[in-house]
Amino acid sequence: MTAFILRRLMQSAAVVAIMSLIVFFGVHVVGDPVYLLINPMADQKEIEEAIRALGLDRPIWEQYWHFLAGALEGDLGRSFVFGEPALKVIVQRMPATLELAFAALMMAILLGIPLGLYAGLYPDRLASRTIMAGSIVGFSLPTFWVGILLIMVFAVMLGWLPSTGRGETATVLGLTSSLFTLDGLSHILLPAFNLALLKISLVIRLTRAGAREAIHQDYIKFARAKGLSGRRVIGVHLLKNIMIPVVTVLGLEFGGLVAFSVVTETIFAWPGMGRLLISSIQSLDRPVIVAYLLIIVLMFVAINLLVDVLYSVLDPRVRLGEKSA
Repeated sequence: MTAFILRRLMQSAAVVAIMSLIVFFGVHVVGDPVYLLINPMADQKEIEEAIRALGLDRPIWEQYWHFLAGALEGDLGRSFVFGEPALKVIVQRMPATLELAFAALMMAILLGIPLGLYAGLYPDRLASRTIMAGSIVGFSLPTFWVGILLIMVFAVMLGWLPSTGRGETATVLGLTSSLFTLDGLSHILLPAFNLALLKISLVIRLTRAGAREAIHQDYIKFARAKGLSGRRVIGVHLLKNIMIPVVTVLGLEFGGLVAFSVVTETIFAWPGMGRLLISSIQSLDRPVIVAYLLIIVLMFVAINLLVDVLYSVLDPRVRLGEKSA
């Protein structure tokens, strides 16, 4: 297991290095932030001073090596707009995005797995067909339209839930989150469901497919022949085996929830990293954009490593395969 993790860490370091190169050059060849940040009436001398102050007068390769040296020390550059370290600006917004992604992931797990399991075990029932039809609808509806519809129905017409903002937060065991207050929960419910809708549909279909395949396997028949209760057969033998692809997808999709929450955060005015990214793109705040993208890369790399480790926990054959290799 140690050799496996070390090998994955080396691969991850190579991926991060390559992505840092692609991200840095990709962002720095688009637009010129100087003309968005200075007074339109500024003369040529003031423009040149602004370019030197931002470090944009140096060749792009030199800018990259300067950025890479700072990144190795935890410095991802200084925001052009906020005048603060880009990493600090992002970290301030990160808790809001992480709690939104976590709430959406919990919805996907708590709704998707039971519904998919039911649809897989009882495929001919009307409820199962309704669940599968609903999952197709969940795949088909665009996120921005669903978000606007949720606001219109539950916030404007019914007045049950707030439409924007993060709500009241509380600190528990040193962790500050809106999930610890009723007001915060009411604020997060709509954006979390909007973000989770596609993932719920995905988990439903994965779980159903796994259940339909596993229910006819010999180990399920043998467990029933031993006289085990249906609840134990499903909860222990069947569910554990079908969770391997589900865990893989959920791990990667959590990274996706964090990375692609931009639309949801914009619609619901959620003060997270996605909304910060939109404003940074509009102002061409390059350090913040690059820092955000690299953080997302690191997050996906870490999640992939975690999923690989969970694989070996759920399926002993993975551990045996690593030992034989």
